[in-house]
Amino acid sequence: MFFSLPSWAVGLIVVAVIGAAIAVGYGSGRYLRRHQEALREPFGVLQGALLGVVGLILAFGLTLAVGRYEDRRAATVAESNAIGTTYLRAQLITEPARTRSLEILRRYTDLAIRVSHEVPGSDEIKRTTASEGLLQRQLWRLGGSAMDTEPVASAPRLYVDSLNSTFDDQAARLAALNNRVPGAVLALEVIGAAVALGPLALHISVLGRGLVPMVAAGALVSLLLLVTFDLDRPARGLITVPDTPLVQERASMVPPPAAPAPSRRP
Repeated sequence: MFFSLPSWAVGLIVVAVIGAAIAVGYGSGRYLRRHQEALREPFGVLQGALLGVVGLILAFGLTLAVGRYEDRRAATVAESNAIGTTYLRAQLITEPARTRSLEILRRYTDLAIRVSHEVPGSDEIKRTTASEGLLQRQLWRLGGSAMDTEPVASAPRLYVDSLNSTFDDQAARLAALNNRVPGAVLALEVIGAAVALGPLALHISVLGRGLVPMVAAGALVSLLLLVTFDLDRPARGLITVPDTPLVQERASMVPPPAAPAPSRRP
């Protein structure tokens, strides 16, 4: 539910829910202020217990989001390394598979970079991954041709092995991009934070304290929620998965291949 919304809409929902809970709690506290002595202790105990529980929920959700973010970064690095290894080994196979493979690998890397900027599950990323699939078939066909040309040579075998790893790492990266924090957990965090901050605002209002500490607490909780949401949106928001490894790998493909074309063995 939350993932399909734009970042500004998610931020608006979080601020609105937290703000409404604080407003209701603070307004109720002003109404009940004449019963200050009778309500001070029970509301203090309730508010402390709720804040403890919500703190655990927020920490749990943030941990899930950070773990998935790190998995996506690791998957991007793994795919970049696999493409780089395949590109190097493609230089060691004989023509015409060598030149054609190198050219397709450059296009394949461009598509891998494009994936970093597209929303998982969107029509754009589906088209990009479909194009990657077509290039994978072409590369595999060229790998088979290289194996058929030199069935006992080591270079085609190493190339095909790294090519297979490249395909596997691409699938792992796509799976990591689609592995999101369950919507029920995110909803529980928002609702739990509102339920905890409402009694806290009520307690502060009953004691006759100012609204500034309550607003500061609400802003802090809202910030934690927004960071959790942002970490779970790899191509949107302020915290995105960097494509630096893939960009650097693509830049290394601009100069001419380091290894000369091998001569075909009789």
